[in-house]
Amino acid sequence: MEAKDRIFSSFEPYPFGVNKLFLTREGAWRCIISDEKKEVDASTLQRLFLFGQLFLLFQLIISGIQSASGQDWDGIIITAADFQALQAFKQNLVDPKGFLRSWSDSGFGACSGGWVGIKCAQGQVIVIQLPWRGLGGRITDKIGQFQALRKLSLHDNVIGGSIPATLGLIPNLRGLQLFNNKLSGSIPASLGFCPLLQTLDLSNNSLSGTIPPTLVNSTKFYRLNVSYNSLSGSIPTSLTQSPSLIFLDLKYNNLSGPIPDSWDGNGKRVFQLQSLTLDHNSFTGSIPASLGKLNELLELSLSHNHMTGVIPSDIGGLSRLRTLDLSYNDINGSLPDSFLNLSSLVVLNLESNQLDNQIPAAINKLQKLTILNLRSNRFSGDIPVTIGNISALRQLDLAHNNLSGEISASIGDLPILSAFNVSYNNLSGPVPTHLARKFNSSAFVGNIQLCGYSASIPCPISPATQAAPSTETPRKRGRKLSTKDILLIAGGALLIILVLLCCILLCCLIRKRAAAKAGKDGQATGRAGAAARGEKGVPPTAAEVEAAGGDTGGKLVHFDGPIVFTADDLLCATAEIMGKSTYGTVYKATLEEGDQVAVKRLREKITRGQREFETEVNILGKIRHPNLLALRAYYVGPKGEKLLVFDYMPKGSLATFLHARSPDKPIDWATRMRIAKGTARGFLFLHTNANIIHGNLTSSNVLLDDNTNAKIADYGLSRLMTAAANANVIATAGALGYRAPELSKLKKANTKTDVYSLGVIILELLTGKSPGEAMNGVDLPQWVASIVKEEWTNEVFDLELMRDASVIGDELLNTLKLALHCVDPSPSARPEVQQVLQQLEEIRPETTTSSGDDGAAAPSASND
Repeated sequence: MEAKDRIFSSFEPYPFGVNKLFLTREGAWRCIISDEKKEVDASTLQRLFLFGQLFLLFQLIISGIQSASGQDWDGIIITAADFQALQAFKQNLVDPKGFLRSWSDSGFGACSGGWVGIKCAQGQVIVIQLPWRGLGGRITDKIGQFQALRKLSLHDNVIGGSIPATLGLIPNLRGLQLFNNKLSGSIPASLGFCPLLQTLDLSNNSLSGTIPPTLVNSTKFYRLNVSYNSLSGSIPTSLTQSPSLIFLDLKYNNLSGPIPDSWDGNGKRVFQLQSLTLDHNSFTGSIPASLGKLNELLELSLSHNHMTGVIPSDIGGLSRLRTLDLSYNDINGSLPDSFLNLSSLVVLNLESNQLDNQIPAAINKLQKLTILNLRSNRFSGDIPVTIGNISALRQLDLAHNNLSGEISASIGDLPILSAFNVSYNNLSGPVPTHLARKFNSSAFVGNIQLCGYSASIPCPISPATQAAPSTETPRKRGRKLSTKDILLIAGGALLIILVLLCCILLCCLIRKRAAAKAGKDGQATGRAGAAARGEKGVPPTAAEVEAAGGDTGGKLVHFDGPIVFTADDLLCATAEIMGKSTYGTVYKATLEEGDQVAVKRLREKITRGQREFETEVNILGKIRHPNLLALRAYYVGPKGEKLLVFDYMPKGSLATFLHARSPDKPIDWATRMRIAKGTARGFLFLHTNANIIHGNLTSSNVLLDDNTNAKIADYGLSRLMTAAANANVIATAGALGYRAPELSKLKKANTKTDVYSLGVIILELLTGKSPGEAMNGVDLPQWVASIVKEEWTNEVFDLELMRDASVIGDELLNTLKLALHCVDPSPSARPEVQQVLQQLEEIRPETTTSSGDDGAAAPSASND
C-alpha cells in the first residue's frame, strides 16, 4: 500500500491542495509582518483568518461552477511559476497540427490530465512529453523554471535553435530526450549540474563543439547518445571513468585524437559499460588495452576511423561481448589467440584492415558466430576446415586476401549459410558442389586455379576417369548412300514424325475435354452440397470437401468454415500483399463472388515434404478455440506450392492496434486486459489440449476480431517447416524482443519460453511500447525492471492508463508484478500459463462473456 501511495501521490484531493496554498500564503504574510517589525494583535489575526476562509469559500464556489458546466477537474492547482513557464514554452513552439490546443490561457486542467503531454505532482510539472507532434520553433529559456521537472521528451520533431543552458538549473531532471530534431549550437556544460540526470539523448541533430566533460557528474548517469551530429574534439576522460555509464554512443561525428586508455576506472574496477559505439569518426592511435577490463561489454564498434597498431590481447577477456566491429581502420598484425575466448561473440567484422598471418584453426570455438567478415586484409594460408563446424554461421566473407589451398566441403554443408564470398584470393581446386549451386560466380572470381563454380570454368577430367580407348572392331564400310536414298529416308522419317505429333495432340485434346467436364460436374456437386448444408445449418466437416482443382491439377482440402470455394476460385482471386515473414507471404484474396479470405503462401524450400506436410496440417485444421486462429483450408499445387487459408479480418494484429493508431484513439484498460486474458486462454489450450508449443509469439501474431478479442496465429506452423527454418524463426523472435534468454542456448522452445513471450506482450499492453525498440540500450523487460527498481513505477505505464490511475491503480500494479514474474530470467521462476490466467482473472474479474466463435481471424503478417 505504501508503494501504491508513492506511485499515485500526484492525485491529490481538491481541498488539501487549496489548504496548502492558503497556508503557504499565510506563512508568507507572517514573515512579511515579522520582517517589518509590525505588531499584530489578536483582532488583526482574526481578520486575516476570516479573509482566508472567505478565499477558500470563493475557490469552492468557482469549482462548483466549473463542475456544473460539465468540466472534470480534480482540484490540483498548477503553481504560478510553472504556468508562466508553460505559456512561454508554448509561445516559442510552432504547432502546425494543433496538438497544443488544449493548453488554455487560464491554466485550467493543466495538472488534471487536460493538457496533452503534461503530467504533474502536487501542482508542479514533472513530465513534458510531446514526441512525433511535428513541432517546430525553439525551446524557451524559461524551461529552467520547472523546478520539479523529471523528464523532457521532445524527440522526433523539427525543433531548432540551441539547447537552453537553463536546463542545468532543474535539480530533479532525470531524462532529456531531444533526438531527431534540428537543434544546433553546442551541448550546454550546465547539464552536468543536474545531480539526478540518468539519460541524455541528443542524437541526430546539428550540434557542434566539444563534449562537455561535466556531463557525467551525476552518479546515476547511465545513458548518453550524441550520435549523428557534428561534434569535434576528443573524448573527455571523465566518460571513461563514470561509475554508472551503461550506454555510450558517439558514432557519426567529427571526433578525433586517440581514444583514452582509462576505461578501467583508474584501477577502481568500474565495469558497468555494456554498449560502446565510436564508429564513423576520425580517431587515431591504437586500440586501448583497458577496453578489455569492461567485462560487462556486449557491443564494441570502432569502425571507420584511423586506428593503427595491433589488436590488444586484453580484448579476449570480454567474455560477454556479442558484437565486435573494427572494420575500415589500419589495424595490423594477426588475430590474438585470446580472441578464441570470446565465447558469446555473434558478429565479428574486421573488414578493410592490414591483418595478416593465418586464420586460427580453432576459430570453431566461436560457436555462436553468425557473421564472420575478414574481407580486404592480408590473411594467408588455407581456409580452416573447422569453419564448417560453426553451425550458426550465416555470412562468411573472406574476399580480397592471400588465402590458398582448396575450399573445404564442410563449409558447403553449413545449414543456414546465406552469404559467402572468397573472391580474389589464391585458392585452387574444385568448388564444393553445394557452394557452387547456392552462390553465383561472383563469390569465386579472381582465383585463377579455382574451377567448377561456373559452366564456363569446368574442372579438368582426371586421367583415371577418362574413357578407355574403344576396342570395338570397326564395322566394314558399306556402299556409300546416294543423294536420292538420303532424300527418301529423310522424307519417310519426317512423315512418321508428323503422324506421331497428330496422334499426341488428338489424345491430349480428348483428355482435356474429359477433365474439364469432370471438373465442372465436381464443382457443381460441391457447391450444391455446400448450399444444402448451409440451408440446414450444418457446416462442412473437417477435410470433407476435397477438389482436384480443375485444370490446375492441385489439391484443395476444406475444414469447417463459412465459405466454400474451389481451387480455381482461389487461384484466380484478386490478391493484395498484407505482409511477409520467415514462413512466407500473406495475401488478402478477394474471390469472384466478393468474399474475402486471407491466404498465407508458405515458402516452398523451407516446408516439409508433401506427405509429412499433409499429415501435420490436417491435425492443425481440427484445432478450434475462441482465442486461436482457425485454419479453414489448405491447397497443395502441382509444383509444390502450399497455401493456408484463413478468414480475413480487417482489424488486424495487436501490434498495429497498439502502435499504428492515431493519438486521438486511446485504448482503455478493460480492452487491454481482455486481450491479455484472451491470449492467455489461447496459450492454455495450446499447452494442455493441443500439446503445441508456439515458440514465436509476438504482438503481430495476436490478432483481434471485431469485438477486440485476441486470436493467436501462427501456432503449430513449426511442424510444417524444416529444422533450419524454425531456427531462423527463433532468431528473428529474439531480434524483435520476445525471445526468452535461454533460447540462445537451448534452440528449442518450451512452455516456459512461451510464458516469457506472453509476459512481454502484457508489458507491451501496460507500457504502450514496442519490444522491438530498445529503451536506453536494453530490452523492454530489463527497462521496466530498472524503472521499478528506481521507484519510478508510474513512469512505466502508458499515459493513457494513468488518467484513470486513481481507479485502476491496484490493477495496474498487480498486472505489472505478474508480467515481471513471467519474464523472470530464470525459467523455473516463471509461472505456468494456467497460473497466469488465474491471476489475470483475479485482478480484473470478467463482467461480460467473450465471443464464442471458433477462432476465425486474419493470419499474421509479422516478420517472424
